[in-house]
Amino acid sequence: MVEALAALAHEHRLAAYRILVKAGPGGVAAGAIAEQLGLAPSSLTFHIQTLLRAGLITQRRASRHLIYAPEIAAMNELVGFLLHDCCGQGEARAPSCDPGALTQHPETFRTEPRSA
Repeated sequence: MVEALAALAHEHRLAAYRILVKAGPGGVAAGAIAEQLGLAPSSLTFHIQTLLRAGLITQRRASRHLIYAPEIAAMNELVGFLLHDCCGQGEARAPSCDPGALTQHPETFRTEPRSA
């Protein structure tokens, strides 16, 4: 679990992972990910390898292209781990603690890096 969290603790890896999660099991070609992120292919490879080692994504070859996709079971395990003890799980929860609300309002997630 620590390796997965560490892998996502970098803005380029997190952004690449979000692209893959949005795409779903069909995945995205490496070149398309690099283009969307504005990264050189060698930089993307470095970040993608970290996500692969953490077990968060899969890789397959389609002709001359490498296609990456999210490992859905690993994503669900990670989210489950993070929410396991959310607000006492089973105890009376504070009204502000509603993990399900996150999926209803994804626009509240900050996707841009913090400015200095």
